[in-house]
Amino acid sequence: MAEEIRAESYVGFDSITQQIEHKLLKRGFQFNVILVGQTGLGKSTLVDTLFASHLIDSKGRLAADEPVRQTTEIQAVSHVIVENGVKLRLNIVDTPGYGDQINNDNWCVESLDSVIFADSLLYSWDPIVKYIKDQHSAYLRKELTAMRDRYIQDTRIHCCLYFINPTGHGLRPIDVIVMKKLSEVVNVVPVIAKSDSLTHEEREKFKVKIREELQYDNIKLYPFDNLEEDDEEEQQQNAAIRVRSCFYDVDDSDSFVKNMIPFAIVGSENNVLIDGKSVRGRRNRWGVVNVENPTHCEFVNLRDFLLRTHLQDLIETTAQIHYEAFRSKQLLALKDINQNQSQRPGQQAQQ
Repeated sequence: MAEEIRAESYVGFDSITQQIEHKLLKRGFQFNVILVGQTGLGKSTLVDTLFASHLIDSKGRLAADEPVRQTTEIQAVSHVIVENGVKLRLNIVDTPGYGDQINNDNWCVESLDSVIFADSLLYSWDPIVKYIKDQHSAYLRKELTAMRDRYIQDTRIHCCLYFINPTGHGLRPIDVIVMKKLSEVVNVVPVIAKSDSLTHEEREKFKVKIREELQYDNIKLYPFDNLEEDDEEEQQQNAAIRVRSCFYDVDDSDSFVKNMIPFAIVGSENNVLIDGKSVRGRRNRWGVVNVENPTHCEFVNLRDFLLRTHLQDLIETTAQIHYEAFRSKQLLALKDINQNQSQRPGQQAQQ
């Protein structure tokens, strides 16, 4: 290991961080997120609330005579958002109506780790997994091109927000299957949609039930606990997110957030007045739900987690874990094909 030497006078290479920052700010950043959940769970509203902008329109049916949308329609919407000179190219991939048209009569469940299902269930998540893998494949093709671009446009999905129906009775079998499949190819962050429909006691019991099911089925959600965290602060952040979940266990003194996964959230694009102050929230007959009040819901915790503390890590984890696994598998398969083709001429000559 090289010996660390202190320069006797100022050299100037410490400005490299400013040079990198200048180039990155000029180029901008890319963040791709996919939304998975049933129609009516507030997927579009949550994204608009997260970025404080109207980015996507709701895909739900507004009238009884409107046709039911197919579960496999996948649409991507792109925007460029600027905040304090930082440019973020945001790609939102919506999967409207996911799981709405499943025929539950065609499949049965023996246990959470033994599910027998028909083709209709398969097709409910297959297009989503295929779309994610297609983005990896497109990036790999550009990467292997002889005359490739200096900066390859990154359409790989960095985060999957999985919306859970606030039933209060645990996960549906289809949720278990889909989250397990998705977690193999993308960073999955589960959220309990419209959590204001549950009381605080019901919400906490629901979260505990979900974590027990995630542990039982060995579903690996983001953030992973088998990666090397950069520093002690990041370790504490991830530990706080995973506290009392199926992945991690820390003492209360070491954490600043309790019971985060799954995040119980409420989204709203509307402003309401509370004590003369305009806040984003939902007004009901019995009061107002302030979206940004941590005692009302965990929207602020989710926003901070996705955008303020783990945005770069989500991007790096996608490249270093999920894409690398896909890339290695594809290149090994390509190597086997080339070896088989090179052996055929020799075999034909012997014949």
